Amino acid sequence: MEYDCAIIGGGPAGLNAALVLGRARRSVALFDNNRPRNAVTHASHGFLTRDGVSPAEFRRIAYEEVLRYPSVAYYRAKVSDVSKLQDGFRIIAESGEPIRSRKLLIATGLKEIFPDIPGLTEMYGKSLFHCPYCDGWELRDQPLIVVSESPRVYYMAKLLYNWSRDLVICTNGRSVLTDEQKQVLASRNIIVTEQTVAAFHGSEGKLRQVEFTDGSRIERRGGFVTPQWLPQVVFREELGYEATELGGILTDESGKSSVPGLFAAGEAASGAPSHLIVAAAAGSTAAVAINTELMEEDFAS
Repeated sequence: MEYDCAIIGGGPAGLNAALVLGRARRSVALFDNNRPRNAVTHASHGFLTRDGVSPAEFRRIAYEEVLRYPSVAYYRAKVSDVSKLQDGFRIIAESGEPIRSRKLLIATGLKEIFPDIPGLTEMYGKSLFHCPYCDGWELRDQPLIVVSESPRVYYMAKLLYNWSRDLVICTNGRSVLTDEQKQVLASRNIIVTEQTVAAFHGSEGKLRQVEFTDGSRIERRGGFVTPQWLPQVVFREELGYEATELGGILTDESGKSSVPGLFAAGEAASGAPSHLIVAAAAGSTAAVAINTELMEEDFAS
């Protein structure tokens, strides 16, 4: 099979790109293994007309809309290999025959690597989160904890202060805050501890206590934990694209990479987490650029 464009990744960026290209009457192969990063989250926020929608419902609606267009083919499979051809790309999924495409859009997003803290997995997406803009409203005015080993914990503390004034900032055994930053936070009655978290305690996904390695505990009702972010897939060796400092695919503002015909959108391009609406917009922008390239090539032939 040969397509105008293959899209790897069925998140908001990939799905919105497929929608735009489908409406442009381009043949699209959409690859998605149906394992979204936000699957454990009960609700997604900040997307106009979809505020509070569950990730599963968002994907159901999106696929229903995208697959109305007959030129969009959905491959529910993980892509295992990609190679650059003289006139396009060759994509091999874990099951099925290889396909060829004139253009390739990578929109696979990121994966999270969290600190190994007992109780975190059970509470993540219920009372522990990573994005204040996504879930800060639901935790407003509650006693919260921020666990982060990154210097950006100072930014997180200031950001969360608008949602709750009862904050404990934990650097999980690291010294990442300056004395001046600690003084600023203390002036706002924000508690800072450099102790290591031993466990999160609670029931049914609801945080009740945070235990530290010295045996002490504090009462908290929710919080935010900063993960390490890594690309879901890395095809740099196979495709030879330039990368960002964060490991994303370096692109221009339209989503074009340094490799002819290769585009990236959303978190795959930035290497940093993004909101649903931002990723969807990036997918739309890349789709327009892809369609423009296809159009120019068709008229030049």
